[in-house]
Amino acid sequence: MRGVFYVWYDTCMDAKEKKAFSLIARVGSFQHAFRGLGIFVSRTHNAWVEIFAGAVVAGLGYYYSITKIEWLVLGIAFTVMLMAEAFNTSIEVHMNLTSPGIHPHARDTKDIAAGAVLIVVILFVCCVAAIFLPRFV
Repeated sequence: MRGVFYVWYDTCMDAKEKKAFSLIARVGSFQHAFRGLGIFVSRTHNAWVEIFAGAVVAGLGYYYSITKIEWLVLGIAFTVMLMAEAFNTSIEVHMNLTSPGIHPHARDTKDIAAGAVLIVVILFVCCVAAIFLPRFV
């Protein structure tokens, strides 16, 4: 099995060595990234909920004039939450492609990815609570 990896690695390295750096190609890769964001936002219902929650929290932050550090904490927590959701979505898409039937390992993989999102959502909620609860009490 070790030999297969090295053959694959060598093949990948040969392909990379043949291509010269191209600024146009790097700019083109941004098109793929923006396409991915568009797919993520348009097809992932949980992302809609998270973006709505982020907008509500931003509105509260503006209303309560939170500090720059509090904005930074909320921004980082929100960004990590969306990143986790995007990774979860990509894992689910991959699992659906490679395991179209019901397979216990595919289910475990999807559940673990969803659990990772839950951990980050809890982090986001804790950050929101730590920043806004003292203003309500």
